[in-house]
Amino acid sequence: MPANKKVLVTGAGGFIGSHLVEALVKEGALVRAFVHYHSSGSLGNLEGSHILSDIEMVAGDVRDPYFCREAMKGIDAVYNLAALIAIPYSYIAPDSYIDTNIKGAVNICQAALDTGARVIQISSSEVYGTAQYVPIDEAHPLRPQSPYSASKIGADAAAMSFHHAFNLPVTVARPFNTYGPRQSARAFIPTVITQIASGMKQIKLGDLAPTRDLNYVADTCLGLMRLADCEAAIGETVNIGTGVEISMGDVCALIQEIMNRTVSIIGDETRLRPANSEVQRLLCGNAKMKELTGFAPSYGIREGLAKTVKWFAKAENFAKYKPGIYNV
Repeated sequence: MPANKKVLVTGAGGFIGSHLVEALVKEGALVRAFVHYHSSGSLGNLEGSHILSDIEMVAGDVRDPYFCREAMKGIDAVYNLAALIAIPYSYIAPDSYIDTNIKGAVNICQAALDTGARVIQISSSEVYGTAQYVPIDEAHPLRPQSPYSASKIGADAAAMSFHHAFNLPVTVARPFNTYGPRQSARAFIPTVITQIASGMKQIKLGDLAPTRDLNYVADTCLGLMRLADCEAAIGETVNIGTGVEISMGDVCALIQEIMNRTVSIIGDETRLRPANSEVQRLLCGNAKMKELTGFAPSYGIREGLAKTVKWFAKAENFAKYKPGIYNV
């Protein structure tokens, strides 16, 4: 991204958002970090970041169109990462997902019309549902198997409608499953690592059969930045992934190997999705990404997991997690 370009990152206090903010600063962008307002003044995963003095911080809510309009002033490009993402909670509170994910995307796009800002709408591979064919390319049918997935399909469609109706420069970036340092304990990999690191001999997990295409977070962020630099990606939906799939059971085994620990696994029904909701297979077709940007991921699964385990091994990082509690 060109130096001195003014960029807004919504969801900047989140897992991917915090890494993206740091990566953008490293590339020379002028970053405005939009974090979710909280009375405690929490900056989420940006707390204690080494780049805080290099960014402009704003706290608000993407559900508020007036705040979105203020946050967008002077902005050249916006990465819309603000979203509710926990799939289990979407079964409990689906309306919240519609309100935040879809209305939030509309508010960001409406605000971008005022400045002509480039919009990178961050999607999810969950919108595809269980693969009907592999690898999954961008033409694959969309199948909402959870309220979360439905909300992301709606958000993507809403953003793209602004491109078709108003010529707003929109790209829908669709990363497959991202993992790495700072990821929430609700996700599979942090759940495995923290339970093992806490000394548990038996760890509780859900279904180990599903396969995923796992992206190390640094690769996801670099892919997002390359799409923002690509004029040919305007008006397009583009997958970001490795083109390699691995089962959750094999991920668990690899983590044990990296941590030099052996544990037994207890099936926990509370961690299972409702019938017909589990996405059994995801494998990214990334040919379009390579063709448009030349980008390909740098980190293999073993290297990415090793870096993630190393981050969790630091006491100050591990202290932020509660291994004995299942986070919905």
